[in-house]
Amino acid sequence: MPVLNDAARKVITGGNLAHIVTLDEDGSPNVVCVWTGMDGDEIVSAHLGDQRKLRNVRRDPRVVVSFQSPTRNAQDVDEHLVVYGTGRVQEGGGAKLLQELAHVYFGDQRRFPDTDTPPDGYVLRITPNRVTGWGPWKD
Repeated sequence: MPVLNDAARKVITGGNLAHIVTLDEDGSPNVVCVWTGMDGDEIVSAHLGDQRKLRNVRRDPRVVVSFQSPTRNAQDVDEHLVVYGTGRVQEGGGAKLLQELAHVYFGDQRRFPDTDTPPDGYVLRITPNRVTGWGPWKD
């Protein structure tokens, strides 16, 4: 049974910045903002270079992703989604996914990255294990 319900998927694919936490070699957290989408039941993000977050996931696949929802609840408090999961790095496909996500985040059809020969890059794939936060995705 999928961990993410429709409300959570809407936040993940709705052009909201994600904060991804991975673990550095010394165990300290590394937090970065990224664009996200969904591929089946996995959360995906695109990366052109072999960045620290990707090296961290290869070494320790534990990942946490948080999103601030654009929705406020009945108490006028911003809802937020936190997904705990297991990450894996896919070589290739980063430039293609980045272009797809650019349409969501920019809201138009511009080319991104704006180059004829972007590196193929990487896709970070996160399998959700547990969901918390404040919103209709929490039990």
